[in-house]
Amino acid sequence: MQTVKSENKKSMKSTQIRDSLGSRVFDVVNILLLVIVALMCLLPFLHVFALSLSSNAAAISQRVFFFPVDFSFEGYRMVLNDPSMMRSLWMTVLITLAFTVIGMVLTVLAAYPLTKRELKGRTVIAFMFMFTMYFGGGLIPDYLLMKDLKFLDTVWSLIFPLTFSAYNIIIMRSFIEASIPASLEEAAFLDGATYWDILFRVVIPLSKPVMATLCLFFAVGRWNAYGDALYYISSSRLYPLQLKLYYLMGMATDAANLAEGGSATYVTGEVIKATCVMFATLPIIILYPFLQRYFVTGIMIGAVKG
Repeated sequence: MQTVKSENKKSMKSTQIRDSLGSRVFDVVNILLLVIVALMCLLPFLHVFALSLSSNAAAISQRVFFFPVDFSFEGYRMVLNDPSMMRSLWMTVLITLAFTVIGMVLTVLAAYPLTKRELKGRTVIAFMFMFTMYFGGGLIPDYLLMKDLKFLDTVWSLIFPLTFSAYNIIIMRSFIEASIPASLEEAAFLDGATYWDILFRVVIPLSKPVMATLCLFFAVGRWNAYGDALYYISSSRLYPLQLKLYYLMGMATDAANLAEGGSATYVTGEVIKATCVMFATLPIIILYPFLQRYFVTGIMIGAVKG
Protein backbone atom coordinates (compact mmCIF):
# COMPACT_ATOMS: atom_id res chain seq x y z
CA MET A 1 0.00 0.00 0.00
CA GLN A 2 2.78 2.41 0.87
CA THR A 3 4.49 1.57 -2.41
CA VAL A 4 1.30 2.31 -4.33
CA LYS A 5 0.82 5.58 -2.44
CA SER A 6 4.38 6.67 -3.08
CA GLU A 7 4.02 5.88 -6.76
CA ASN A 8 0.75 7.85 -6.91
CA LYS A 9 2.43 10.81 -5.23
CA LYS A 10 5.32 10.64 -7.68
CA SER A 11 2.95 10.50 -10.64
CA MET A 12 0.94 13.44 -9.27
CA LYS A 13 4.10 15.47 -8.76
CA SER A 14 5.31 14.67 -12.28
CA THR A 15 1.89 15.62 -13.66
CA GLN A 16 1.94 18.89 -11.73
CA ILE A 17 5.46 19.62 -12.99
CA ARG A 18 4.39 18.96 -16.59
CA ASP A 19 1.28 21.09 -16.16
CA SER A 20 3.32 23.86 -14.60
CA LEU A 21 5.93 23.67 -17.36
CA GLY A 22 3.26 23.61 -20.06
CA SER A 23 1.50 26.56 -18.46
CA ARG A 24 4.72 28.54 -18.36
CA VAL A 25 5.51 27.74 -21.98
CA PHE A 26 1.98 28.78 -22.95
CA ASP A 27 2.32 32.05 -21.03
CA VAL A 28 5.69 32.79 -22.61
CA VAL A 29 4.37 32.11 -26.13
CA ASN A 30 1.31 34.29 -25.48
CA ILE A 31 3.45 37.13 -24.14
CA LEU A 32 5.77 36.94 -27.14
CA LEU A 33 2.85 36.98 -29.57
CA LEU A 34 1.25 39.95 -27.78
CA VAL A 35 4.56 41.80 -27.76
CA ILE A 36 4.96 41.19 -31.50
CA VAL A 37 1.42 42.39 -32.24
CA ALA A 38 1.91 45.43 -30.01
CA LEU A 39 5.16 46.31 -31.77
CA MET A 40 3.48 45.92 -35.17
CA CYS A 41 0.95 48.54 -34.08
CA LEU A 42 3.31 50.80 -32.16
CA LEU A 43 6.42 50.98 -34.33
CA PRO A 44 4.71 52.45 -37.45
CA PHE A 45 3.11 55.07 -35.23
CA LEU A 46 6.46 55.90 -33.64
CA HIS A 47 8.04 56.16 -37.08
CA VAL A 48 5.39 58.61 -38.30
CA PHE A 49 5.64 60.61 -35.08
CA ALA A 50 9.44 60.78 -35.32
CA LEU A 51 9.23 61.77 -38.97
CA SER A 52 6.82 64.60 -38.18
CA LEU A 53 9.35 66.05 -35.72
CA SER A 54 12.43 65.64 -37.93
CA SER A 55 14.15 68.04 -40.27
CA ASN A 56 13.90 68.09 -44.05
CA ALA A 57 17.44 66.81 -44.52
CA ALA A 58 16.85 63.84 -42.22
CA ALA A 59 13.63 62.93 -44.04
CA ILE A 60 15.24 63.22 -47.48
CA SER A 61 18.23 61.08 -46.46
CA GLN A 62 15.88 58.52 -44.83
CA ARG A 63 17.71 58.63 -41.52
CA VAL A 64 14.52 58.74 -39.44
CA PHE A 65 13.30 55.52 -37.86
CA PHE A 66 11.76 55.63 -34.39
CA PHE A 67 13.31 58.79 -32.94
CA PRO A 68 13.34 62.34 -34.35
CA VAL A 69 16.50 63.40 -36.15
CA ASP A 70 17.41 67.11 -36.15
CA PHE A 71 14.36 67.97 -34.05
CA SER A 72 12.05 70.48 -35.76
CA PHE A 73 8.47 71.76 -35.38
CA GLU A 74 8.40 73.22 -38.89
CA GLY A 75 5.88 70.65 -40.16
CA TYR A 76 3.43 71.36 -37.32
CA ARG A 77 3.96 75.10 -37.77
CA MET A 78 3.01 74.87 -41.43
CA VAL A 79 -0.06 72.74 -40.73
CA LEU A 80 -1.31 74.99 -37.94
CA ASN A 81 -0.76 78.07 -40.10
CA ASP A 82 -2.69 76.56 -42.99
CA PRO A 83 -6.27 77.94 -42.86
CA SER A 84 -7.66 75.12 -45.00
CA MET A 85 -6.32 72.47 -42.61
CA MET A 86 -7.72 74.20 -39.54
CA ARG A 87 -11.06 74.66 -41.30
CA SER A 88 -11.12 70.94 -42.10
CA LEU A 89 -10.35 70.15 -38.47
CA TRP A 90 -13.25 72.19 -37.11
CA MET A 91 -15.54 70.87 -39.84
CA THR A 92 -14.66 67.32 -38.80
CA VAL A 93 -15.23 68.09 -35.12
CA LEU A 94 -18.70 69.54 -35.81
CA ILE A 95 -19.68 66.69 -38.13
CA THR A 96 -18.46 64.08 -35.65
CA LEU A 97 -20.35 65.64 -32.74
CA ALA A 98 -23.61 65.94 -34.71
CA PHE A 99 -23.19 62.44 -36.15
CA THR A 100 -22.57 60.89 -32.72
CA VAL A 101 -25.50 62.62 -31.04
CA ILE A 102 -27.99 61.76 -33.80
CA GLY A 103 -26.66 58.21 -34.04
CA MET A 104 -27.02 57.62 -30.31
CA VAL A 105 -30.58 59.01 -30.27
CA LEU A 106 -31.60 56.69 -33.12
CA THR A 107 -29.83 53.72 -31.52
CA VAL A 108 -31.49 54.13 -28.12
CA LEU A 109 -34.94 54.80 -29.57
CA ALA A 110 -34.67 51.74 -31.83
CA ALA A 111 -33.09 49.33 -29.34
CA TYR A 112 -35.32 49.94 -26.31
CA PRO A 113 -38.66 49.06 -27.99
CA LEU A 114 -37.12 45.87 -29.39
CA THR A 115 -36.62 44.60 -25.82
CA LYS A 116 -40.38 44.66 -25.21
CA ARG A 117 -42.16 41.37 -25.83
CA GLU A 118 -45.47 43.18 -26.13
CA LEU A 119 -44.24 45.05 -29.21
CA LYS A 120 -46.12 43.57 -32.15
CA GLY A 121 -43.92 42.61 -35.08
CA ARG A 122 -40.64 43.16 -33.23
CA THR A 123 -39.15 40.02 -34.81
CA VAL A 124 -39.89 41.35 -38.29
CA ILE A 125 -38.48 44.77 -37.37
CA ALA A 126 -35.33 43.22 -35.95
CA PHE A 127 -34.92 41.13 -39.11
CA MET A 128 -35.29 44.23 -41.29
CA PHE A 129 -32.58 45.94 -39.24
CA MET A 130 -30.24 42.96 -39.54
CA PHE A 131 -30.95 42.66 -43.26
CA THR A 132 -29.22 45.99 -43.82
CA MET A 133 -26.01 44.55 -42.33
CA TYR A 134 -25.67 42.03 -45.17
CA PHE A 135 -27.31 43.68 -48.16
CA GLY A 136 -27.14 47.23 -49.51
CA GLY A 137 -28.11 49.11 -52.62
CA GLY A 138 -24.55 49.99 -53.58
CA LEU A 139 -22.71 53.20 -54.32
CA ILE A 140 -24.72 54.39 -57.34
CA PRO A 141 -28.16 54.13 -55.67
CA ASP A 142 -26.72 55.86 -52.59
CA TYR A 143 -25.40 58.69 -54.74
CA LEU A 144 -28.71 59.05 -56.57
CA LEU A 145 -30.54 59.11 -53.25
CA MET A 146 -28.27 61.89 -51.94
CA LYS A 147 -28.89 63.79 -55.17
CA ASP A 148 -32.67 63.44 -54.92
CA LEU A 149 -32.59 64.57 -51.29
CA LYS A 150 -30.42 67.53 -52.33
CA PHE A 151 -27.75 66.49 -49.86
CA LEU A 152 -24.87 66.62 -52.35
CA ASP A 153 -22.14 69.05 -51.33
CA THR A 154 -23.71 69.57 -47.89
CA VAL A 155 -22.67 68.35 -44.44
CA TRP A 156 -25.92 66.38 -44.18
CA SER A 157 -24.57 63.83 -46.67
CA LEU A 158 -21.86 63.06 -44.10
CA ILE A 159 -24.23 62.86 -41.12
CA PHE A 160 -27.57 61.25 -41.91
CA PRO A 161 -26.74 58.19 -44.07
CA LEU A 162 -24.51 56.41 -41.52
CA THR A 163 -26.24 57.39 -38.28
CA PHE A 164 -28.34 54.21 -38.44
CA SER A 165 -26.22 51.23 -37.37
CA ALA A 166 -27.90 47.85 -36.99
CA TYR A 167 -24.79 46.49 -35.25
CA ASN A 168 -24.92 49.18 -32.57
CA ILE A 169 -28.65 48.63 -32.12
CA ILE A 170 -28.04 44.92 -31.50
CA ILE A 171 -25.36 45.71 -28.91
CA MET A 172 -27.64 48.19 -27.14
CA ARG A 173 -30.57 45.80 -27.19
CA SER A 174 -28.48 42.92 -25.82
CA PHE A 175 -27.14 45.11 -23.03
CA ILE A 176 -30.61 46.22 -21.95
CA GLU A 177 -31.98 42.67 -21.99
CA ALA A 178 -29.00 41.24 -20.08
CA SER A 179 -28.34 43.99 -17.55
CA ILE A 180 -31.64 45.67 -16.67
CA PRO A 181 -34.06 43.35 -14.82
CA ALA A 182 -37.65 43.29 -15.99
CA SER A 183 -38.73 43.51 -12.33
CA LEU A 184 -37.16 46.97 -12.13
CA GLU A 185 -39.35 48.21 -14.98
CA GLU A 186 -42.41 46.51 -13.51
CA ALA A 187 -41.82 48.32 -10.23
CA ALA A 188 -41.58 51.59 -12.12
CA PHE A 189 -44.88 50.84 -13.89
CA LEU A 190 -46.54 50.20 -10.53
CA ASP A 191 -45.35 53.63 -9.43
CA GLY A 192 -47.10 55.18 -12.43
CA ALA A 193 -44.10 55.58 -14.74
CA THR A 194 -44.56 55.56 -18.51
CA TYR A 195 -42.25 54.01 -21.09
CA TRP A 196 -40.62 57.40 -21.60
CA ASP A 197 -40.06 57.78 -17.84
CA ILE A 198 -38.46 54.34 -17.66
CA LEU A 199 -36.27 55.07 -20.67
CA PHE A 200 -34.91 58.36 -19.32
CA ARG A 201 -34.86 57.57 -15.60
CA VAL A 202 -33.97 53.88 -15.53
CA VAL A 203 -32.61 52.52 -18.81
CA ILE A 204 -30.32 55.36 -19.89
CA PRO A 205 -28.71 55.94 -16.44
CA LEU A 206 -27.97 52.19 -16.15
CA SER A 207 -26.63 51.97 -19.71
CA LYS A 208 -23.73 54.41 -19.41
CA PRO A 209 -21.00 51.81 -20.13
CA VAL A 210 -22.51 50.58 -23.39
CA MET A 211 -23.54 54.08 -24.43
CA ALA A 212 -19.97 55.31 -23.93
CA THR A 213 -18.80 52.38 -26.04
CA LEU A 214 -21.24 53.15 -28.85
CA CYS A 215 -20.33 56.85 -28.70
CA LEU A 216 -16.73 55.81 -29.25
CA PHE A 217 -17.77 53.59 -32.18
CA PHE A 218 -19.73 56.42 -33.78
CA ALA A 219 -17.09 59.08 -33.17
CA VAL A 220 -14.09 57.05 -34.32
CA GLY A 221 -15.94 55.71 -37.36
CA ARG A 222 -17.02 59.18 -38.45
CA TRP A 223 -13.67 60.77 -37.66
CA ASN A 224 -11.75 58.26 -39.80
CA ALA A 225 -14.22 58.09 -42.71
CA TYR A 226 -13.50 59.87 -45.97
CA GLY A 227 -15.12 57.70 -48.67
CA ASP A 228 -18.55 59.33 -48.49
CA ALA A 229 -17.00 62.81 -48.46
CA LEU A 230 -14.95 61.83 -51.51
CA TYR A 231 -18.15 61.03 -53.44
CA TYR A 232 -20.56 63.64 -52.08
CA ILE A 233 -18.45 66.72 -51.31
CA SER A 234 -16.96 68.92 -54.02
CA SER A 235 -16.47 72.24 -52.20
CA SER A 236 -13.09 72.56 -50.50
CA ARG A 237 -14.66 74.56 -47.67
CA LEU A 238 -16.56 71.41 -46.61
CA TYR A 239 -13.64 68.99 -46.75
CA PRO A 240 -13.38 66.95 -43.55
CA LEU A 241 -9.92 66.36 -42.15
CA GLN A 242 -9.52 62.83 -43.48
CA LEU A 243 -10.48 63.87 -47.02
CA LYS A 244 -8.00 66.73 -46.80
CA LEU A 245 -5.36 64.21 -45.75
CA TYR A 246 -6.38 61.88 -48.58
CA TYR A 247 -5.84 64.61 -51.16
CA LEU A 248 -2.60 65.57 -49.49
CA MET A 249 -1.23 62.05 -49.91
CA GLY A 250 -1.67 62.37 -53.67
CA MET A 251 -0.07 65.76 -53.93
CA ALA A 252 3.46 66.63 -54.94
CA THR A 253 6.18 66.66 -52.31
CA ASP A 254 6.39 70.44 -52.32
CA ALA A 255 4.66 71.70 -49.17
CA ALA A 256 3.53 74.82 -50.98
CA ASN A 257 0.74 72.71 -52.48
CA LEU A 258 -0.65 72.18 -48.97
CA ALA A 259 -1.08 75.77 -47.94
CA GLU A 260 -3.57 78.05 -49.62
CA GLY A 261 -1.59 80.64 -51.49
CA GLY A 262 1.68 78.75 -51.07
CA SER A 263 4.45 79.19 -48.54
CA ALA A 264 7.98 80.47 -48.66
CA THR A 265 9.26 77.70 -46.35
CA TYR A 266 10.11 74.40 -47.93
CA VAL A 267 9.27 71.21 -46.05
CA THR A 268 9.48 67.78 -47.65
CA GLY A 269 6.31 65.94 -48.56
CA GLU A 270 7.09 63.08 -46.18
CA VAL A 271 7.38 65.44 -43.20
CA ILE A 272 4.10 67.16 -44.12
CA LYS A 273 2.30 63.85 -44.61
CA ALA A 274 3.54 62.51 -41.28
CA THR A 275 2.57 65.74 -39.55
CA CYS A 276 -0.94 65.63 -41.00
CA VAL A 277 -1.35 61.98 -39.97
CA MET A 278 -0.43 62.89 -36.40
CA PHE A 279 -2.64 65.97 -36.57
CA ALA A 280 -5.63 63.78 -37.53
CA THR A 281 -4.83 60.96 -35.09
CA LEU A 282 -3.98 62.78 -31.86
CA PRO A 283 -7.56 63.91 -30.97
CA ILE A 284 -8.80 60.31 -30.93
CA ILE A 285 -5.72 59.12 -29.02
CA ILE A 286 -6.30 61.82 -26.41
CA LEU A 287 -10.00 60.98 -26.10
CA TYR A 288 -9.69 57.20 -25.91
CA PRO A 289 -8.13 56.85 -22.39
CA PHE A 290 -11.10 58.65 -20.85
CA LEU A 291 -13.53 56.16 -22.41
CA GLN A 292 -11.42 53.02 -22.14
CA ARG A 293 -12.99 51.62 -18.96
CA TYR A 294 -16.48 52.16 -20.38
CA PHE A 295 -15.34 50.65 -23.65
CA VAL A 296 -14.18 47.37 -22.05
CA THR A 297 -17.23 47.13 -19.79
CA GLY A 298 -19.67 47.82 -22.60
CA ILE A 299 -18.09 45.25 -24.91
CA MET A 300 -18.09 42.53 -22.24
CA ILE A 301 -21.62 43.14 -20.96
CA GLY A 302 -23.25 44.22 -24.21
CA ALA A 303 -21.81 41.41 -26.31
CA VAL A 304 -24.27 39.67 -28.60
CA LYS A 305 -25.25 36.39 -27.02
CA GLY A 306 -25.71 33.35 -29.20
